[in-house]
Amino acid sequence: MLPTSRKHFRGKILIGFSLFILLYILSSTFDGREHLFAFFAKYEQYNADELFIALIVTGFVGLFYSLIQIKKMSKEIARRIEAEKNLLWISQHDPLTELPNRKQLENFISCGESCNDQTNYAVFRIVINRYKDINDLLGSDHRTEILRLIAKRLLYMFPNNVYKLAGDELLALKPNIDNTDLAQLAERVIRKICSPIHINAITFNIGTNIGFARFPEDGADLRRVIQYSDYALSFAKKSGRDQAKAYTPLMQAEFLAKAQREHDFKKALANKEFVTYYQPLVDLKTERTIGFEALARWEITPGNFIPPDQFVALAEETGNITELTEQLLRLACRDALEWPSHITLSFNISPIQMSDKQLATRIMSILAEVGFPAERLEIEITETALLRDINVARLTLRKLKDEGINIALDDFGTGYSSLSQLCNFPFDKLKIDKSFIDTFQLNGKQEKAILAVLSLASALDVKVVAEGIEHVSQLIRLQELGCDIGQGYLLGKPMPQANLKKTVPWAIQDIFNLDPEKAQ
Repeated sequence: MLPTSRKHFRGKILIGFSLFILLYILSSTFDGREHLFAFFAKYEQYNADELFIALIVTGFVGLFYSLIQIKKMSKEIARRIEAEKNLLWISQHDPLTELPNRKQLENFISCGESCNDQTNYAVFRIVINRYKDINDLLGSDHRTEILRLIAKRLLYMFPNNVYKLAGDELLALKPNIDNTDLAQLAERVIRKICSPIHINAITFNIGTNIGFARFPEDGADLRRVIQYSDYALSFAKKSGRDQAKAYTPLMQAEFLAKAQREHDFKKALANKEFVTYYQPLVDLKTERTIGFEALARWEITPGNFIPPDQFVALAEETGNITELTEQLLRLACRDALEWPSHITLSFNISPIQMSDKQLATRIMSILAEVGFPAERLEIEITETALLRDINVARLTLRKLKDEGINIALDDFGTGYSSLSQLCNFPFDKLKIDKSFIDTFQLNGKQEKAILAVLSLASALDVKVVAEGIEHVSQLIRLQELGCDIGQGYLLGKPMPQANLKKTVPWAIQDIFNLDPEKAQ
């Protein structure tokens, strides 16, 4: 549709032309020329004819000027129309790959609905793996080049039906009237996208995952089917790199359940429903409790708990892990203020948080707020936490150590331990994972491994904690091997703060005096 200004000028021209025709007809009908000359002769003394000529000349000059202005305005309108077209194109396309974007996809869906388009479609939701690595390793210019190449590869397989949804997500539509084997097609797409890319003598391998669904077989609403393909994509990601999954109704049920869990989690977080239980840490030489590890608990109904690994994962996925950690640390520090002054508090930090440059500042702020001494706090991290961003992790741990906080390396032996990590990070304790303690008495190699850890820790002046002690025989043998600290159900199960006051587990010589045979 033409702009209003252009229609306005056309209207003026039409009115002027119509007025000219009307005057011509009136002049012919009523002998306008004779009446005009008679009028000039009658008023000759006033120079009426000269005045009329001046008016005519002025009119022609004005008309000529108007035509020039109209021509200029027409050019400006044409430029404006072109700019509007470009703006419309930009609003409906991704500027990097020049692929249609989500808005264009929405227009396509809406048109299909209004036109009663009954074409069968296969919907492929595609995510590019290692998208951040592309930018980190090659820079933004090369990232753009790679994205454009991926777009070309997809357009080769899905001509005019590829959409850019987000930084690393694309969507392809395939008319599926021929009932193509979509699983095989998805595998071909993966091979096509994942073909090595060579840039500046560097070979870069792209990874991808694909989720696909069918319209109308999986749903009568194309929007819903696109959502189903997203469900399938999430399952493909869980299956590993370069995997594709077809949508099944069970996926929707699981996603609805997950959405409900996320809702319940956020509600519980807002209401501060998460609490801490405490499990004793026992000095195996003095046979006395020296600290407690804080363990998060979420009780949804009396006696019914959500496992920590589930709600911690929810916290990480929803971006609420920092808020959850701060709530629990603040609560644990307040509880620990009621313990004897020599009893320490051990607290776990999520691996994701080790990438947070402000982590040390957050922890110290909570300690200052509660008034809990830094030297009574011990932070536990896993080996995988160090691998996310080793430089940030080293800086964070050094800041905490400088403030007097102790650092423990949790689950030692199950990850990617190395001597360089033990030497370059300020660890005070190593916690041997429960999987070693469970069977070390039946496996000579595992016992030798524990001995090696104890010897290494002694050389580095680091204490060793044995997790998962459940039998007296394990306890006695660990004492014989020279293990420093023990933890496990035998020495005390996790319990709320109120139970700590009742049981007073500061001295537990009764456990050590049990008959090993009877205690099994």
